[in-house]
Amino acid sequence: MEELPDLNANILLEIVKTEMPFGKYKGRLLCDLPDFYLEFFLRKGGFPKGKLGQMMATVYEIKLNGLEYLLEPLKK
Repeated sequence: MEELPDLNANILLEIVKTEMPFGKYKGRLLCDLPDFYLEFFLRKGGFPKGKLGQMMATVYEIKLNGLEYLLEPLKK
């Protein structure tokens, strides 16, 4: 089983400020990546290694559990 990302305020702030650095959604904020795109990574072997992967995994968990509302105040 894959280890769940460590949810803390800093990673949540980074998620709403960091753009996807590559691929079809390059330039889109990580928090705005579509669910199916995140699921694509899971089907193809997992999220990238390192901090980017941790942030993407966090976004996936947030969306999976219907917690997007937690990010709304941070986007402003």
